[in-house]
Amino acid sequence: MNVLTLLEMAATGMPSRVGIGRRKPAASAPAILTYPALLERAQSGAGLLTESNAEELVYVGVNADDFAVALFAAAWAGVPLVPLNYRLSRDALGRLLARHPNALVISDLQPPTTGHAVTVAQWRAACAEPAGDPSRWSDDPEAVAVLLYTSGTTSEPKAAVLRHRHLTSYLLGSVDFGAAGEQEAVIVSVPPYHIAGVSNLLSNICAGRRVVYLDTFTAQGWLDCVRAEAITHALLVPTMLAKITEHLGPAPNADVPTLTSLAYGGAKMPIPVLERAIRLFPGVDFVNAYGLTETSSTIAVLGPDDHRAALDGDSVAHARLGSAGRLLPGIQVEIRGPAGPLPTGNAGDIYVRGEQVSGEYRGAGSVLDENGWFATRDRGWVDEDGYLFVEGRTDDTIIRGGENIAPAEIEDVLLEHPAVVEAAVVGVPDEHWGQEIAAAVVLRPGCIVHAEELRQWVRSRLRGSKTPTLIAIRDALPQTPTGKVLRRELLADLLATGQAADI
Repeated sequence: MNVLTLLEMAATGMPSRVGIGRRKPAASAPAILTYPALLERAQSGAGLLTESNAEELVYVGVNADDFAVALFAAAWAGVPLVPLNYRLSRDALGRLLARHPNALVISDLQPPTTGHAVTVAQWRAACAEPAGDPSRWSDDPEAVAVLLYTSGTTSEPKAAVLRHRHLTSYLLGSVDFGAAGEQEAVIVSVPPYHIAGVSNLLSNICAGRRVVYLDTFTAQGWLDCVRAEAITHALLVPTMLAKITEHLGPAPNADVPTLTSLAYGGAKMPIPVLERAIRLFPGVDFVNAYGLTETSSTIAVLGPDDHRAALDGDSVAHARLGSAGRLLPGIQVEIRGPAGPLPTGNAGDIYVRGEQVSGEYRGAGSVLDENGWFATRDRGWVDEDGYLFVEGRTDDTIIRGGENIAPAEIEDVLLEHPAVVEAAVVGVPDEHWGQEIAAAVVLRPGCIVHAEELRQWVRSRLRGSKTPTLIAIRDALPQTPTGKVLRRELLADLLATGQAADI
C-alpha cells in the first residue's frame, strides 16, 4: 500500500472536510485544502517531477502546506521525499545535497546544488495548475517513501530509509481511520525534516483532522494559534513545552479551552516541566509518544490515564511518568545485555521489531539482525507491567571505574533544583577512573547558584560516584530543534575550555 491510498480514502470518504489550512488564512498563505484538493495538487506536483526526470524530491523549508503537497506528490511520482534541515550551514547543507544529485529541490535558500531547484512559490504555483494525465501511482509497498536524516547527536547524520509499507503499517496499527470529529484540528510545530513532522501529517490525515502548520515556534505564537484556530490536538517536543510553561509563569491555567489532547516526545521530558504543564492545562489528555526515525515514529505510548493517576497522587503512576509507556500492538521489545536477553526489571540495550520497523540506511542496507530485531541504541528496562523506561542513548552511558552511569538520572536530579532550567551530563576522559562526570546547566533568569552547591544537591540525592566532578554554567546548551542535546558539541566545548567548573 502507498500512503497516497490513505489520502484517496480520505478524499472519497470525507470530500468536504478541510484537510490542511487555517480558518482565516493570511493573504500570502495558500488556500485551505480539502482532501480532494490536496490529492489534485499532489497529482500536479507528480507531473512536474515526472517532467523533470527527478529521482528524488528534496524539501528545504519550514512547516507549511507545501510540505504536505510535496510528500504526496513524491509518493504519486514514485520517488522518495527527502526533507532537509533548512537551519544547517550552507556547507553542511551542500554536503547533504551532494548525496542527491538528481533531485528536484524545493527551497528559498538558493541551496548549493547543481540539480534542478525551484522556490516554494514556484512549487506552489505549479501544483495549483490543473494536472495533465499522469499514470496512477504504484502500490508497491517496497517503494521508498521518505529518506530522513537522523539528527546526528553523536555522529554524522545517516539517511534512514522508510518504505511505504513501514509508514502504512504504523498508520494502520495506531490510527482509527476517519475517527476525528469534524471540528477537530491539530497544530503541527515540529519540523518537517523530523519523523514526527511526517507521521503527524499522515496520522491526522487518516484520522480526518484539520492540520494547521506553525512555521516558526514561539510560546506566545503557539498559544495564539491554538486559541484562534480552535485547536483540539497538539504535539510538542519537551523544549517547546518548557518554553510555554515558562512563558505562562504564574498563570493559573493556559486558557486554551478547545485543546483536549497534548502529546509530547522527541527527547526526554523533565518531570518538573511535565507536572507544571499538567496543572496549566487542566482537562487536557497528556500522551508521551516514544519512537525513532528508524521505527517510522511511535512504538510506545504513556496514555492520559497514567498521567491523571500520577497527578492524583498514585506513587506508582508518578514513577511511571518517567517511562515511555507501553508498546503499541505489533511491536515487540527485548532488553539485552552482553550475554543476551535480560529478565524483566534489568537495564540493558533496547531492541525492537515489528512491521513498522525499518532499520535500513541509504548506502548501508538493513541493520536488522537475522531475527528482525533492531538495535535502537537506547538503554532502558521494562517493568513487570510492561512499561518501558528509556535511560538514554547507549553512546551516552558514562563508564566510571567499571560502573555504568546513565546521564539521565543525574540530569533529573539537577533539574529538580529550583534554579536549574536545563541540564546535560557527559563523560570526560580521566586517567584514573576512565571517565569522570561533567555537567552543564542553564539557570532560570535572575538565579545565581555556584557549582559546589549543585554538587552538594546531587550528592545528597545520589551516591558520591554519581556526583559530577565538574559543573559548568552555560547560557544555553547545544541542541537539535527537537530538543536533543548535541553531546559531542557539549563535550568539545567543555574540553576546549580546559575547565568546566563554575568558580
